[in-house]
Amino acid sequence: MSEELLIDVSAFESRVALVQDGAVVEVHLARAAGYSVTGNIYLGKVVRVVPGMQAAFVDVGLERPGFLHLSDIENPLVLTSNQANDHKLGIRDVLHDGQELLVIVERDPLGTKGARLSTRLSLASKYLVLMPTNTQVRLSQKITDDAERSRLFKVLRPLSENSGMGVIARTQGEGVPASLLEEDLRHLCELWRHLQQSLQGAKAPTEVFKELPIQTRLVRDLAGPNTLSIYVNEADIYQRLQNYLSLHAPYLEQRMRLYQERKPLFERHNIEREIADALEPRVPLKSGGTLVIEQTEALISIDVNTAGYVGSHSLEQTIYVTNMEAAAAIPRQLRLRNLGGIVVIDFIDMTQQSHRDAVMAKLSEALAKDPAKTQVDGFTFLGLVQLSRKRTRESLVQVMCARCDHCAGHGLLKTPETVCMEILRMLAAECDSAEHPQGMRDGHYAISGNAVVIERLLDEEAVLYQALTARLSNEVRLQVDSAYRLDQFDLIFVPQSLH
Repeated sequence: MSEELLIDVSAFESRVALVQDGAVVEVHLARAAGYSVTGNIYLGKVVRVVPGMQAAFVDVGLERPGFLHLSDIENPLVLTSNQANDHKLGIRDVLHDGQELLVIVERDPLGTKGARLSTRLSLASKYLVLMPTNTQVRLSQKITDDAERSRLFKVLRPLSENSGMGVIARTQGEGVPASLLEEDLRHLCELWRHLQQSLQGAKAPTEVFKELPIQTRLVRDLAGPNTLSIYVNEADIYQRLQNYLSLHAPYLEQRMRLYQERKPLFERHNIEREIADALEPRVPLKSGGTLVIEQTEALISIDVNTAGYVGSHSLEQTIYVTNMEAAAAIPRQLRLRNLGGIVVIDFIDMTQQSHRDAVMAKLSEALAKDPAKTQVDGFTFLGLVQLSRKRTRESLVQVMCARCDHCAGHGLLKTPETVCMEILRMLAAECDSAEHPQGMRDGHYAISGNAVVIERLLDEEAVLYQALTARLSNEVRLQVDSAYRLDQFDLIFVPQSLH
């Protein structure tokens, strides 16, 4: 598998794309508001303890307080004097309002939710993750070779003991010489000492450690032995990345390329088209089938359809081919769109168990390439497949798009016919009122609406409209207003004194 990393930098935005075997699999964007606060460490202050949720809200200086659950607190910080040994630990036994503590952001703020916080502090480098608050030695689950796992444990355990802190070997650490791992850990330990020094005299809420800039962070996290080239279109960023790689991954330094062509970098590699397609709900498959991806508040739903694909042998074979293509395409779409949480996939129903097994195997194989943690369940009795994918930041749609002012996020608008029916009902109510008047009124009715609605009232609904207005003793005036959405209208009575 060959990879390319494309870094497009401008005065207003930084974008990074990871391309594997010619297909874009990840896109990251950073604008004025920043890229991500995941991995940042803060000295926070507890602003509210919520026993009913066994959690607390912690002010770390972001727009909204972060959420810290009891399960995310490592080594309980405070125990009350009456804490019994057999008493189950509660959030109030650990935290109190106004308490200051160090926390790390595990997940960015999403929508109206604040950042997800933890006291399990960690500092990441190219090959290792330092865990200052424990002494465990762990390895990435992506490292599966038994001999390599044994080697890494043998190298890292004495390093962890000497530092008195825990260590995790990242996937990138597989096959890395012991000398580079030791140098990486030395750098992380120095970073931790610097962080501790910055805490002297600090008052919460304050940021005590900030992750690397987007370009450097993603080169650290995404570039590896399979990376053939790293293109950067800005000279200063290029030099900064060269300096970083010369210290932390010298073998990648020669793969850096300063892109200086006139045609924009992302356009040259067709990334702009890929990003535009990733904002669409419908994804075409090679055979002619489609995926329909819908992102909701609670979950991601993916519907698989044969669409224009009719096959050439049998219906079962047509369904099988479509589902296999979908199983291979779905993990890439989840990664490209950065969709996380619960994902429900509605594959086309298959009658043969061997086909169902093959589709699940293909899905699991494709998901194994995703660095994000995933968990897959098999087919339910309804024929659905459920999986979960770790979510750490907003999806591509959430970053690039906003809620529609016209439909308020529903994705639907009332038809002109429906709006006309509502207007006619209101006119009918006015007719009933006019037939039992409390007193005659001087003035006229005014109906304001979208041009399409007003036109329909005077055309398809003209008979009904004229019959109702004939029952009214006051004139009805129609007014087209371009500011009105298709499903908006106003029906008001304008007294004579306001004419």
